[in-house]
Amino acid sequence: QVQLVESGGGLVQPGGSLRLSCTASGSGFIINAMGWYRQAPGKQRELVAGITTSGTTNYADSVKGRFTISRDNAKNTVYLRMNSLKPEDTAVYYCYAKPILSSQYWGQGTQVTVSS
Repeated sequence: QVQLVESGGGLVQPGGSLRLSCTASGSGFIINAMGWYRQAPGKQRELVAGITTSGTTNYADSVKGRFTISRDNAKNTVYLRMNSLKPEDTAVYYCYAKPILSSQYWGQGTQVTVSS
């Protein structure tokens, strides 16, 4: 089993920044990829950013140039630096981890609110 713990959400003004963190723990797994989805009220959950253990990254078009994902493989931890935040970025952000040859796991979610 894999457990994911997220942190870093909060309230920020438009144009501000936040950094999210997510750490995977457990035993008997090898992580292939980690990242974040987000879900706003009334909308479907969407992929924000992902990164593999080899460093390959993927971003939603709406966040390219503003968000940066990075990882520390030794700690099974990923980080999401969010700059130039917009009100439309407001959502619950869910960390995910995909072990090789196993189903995807989800974090508990952390609220990000961008408002003046």
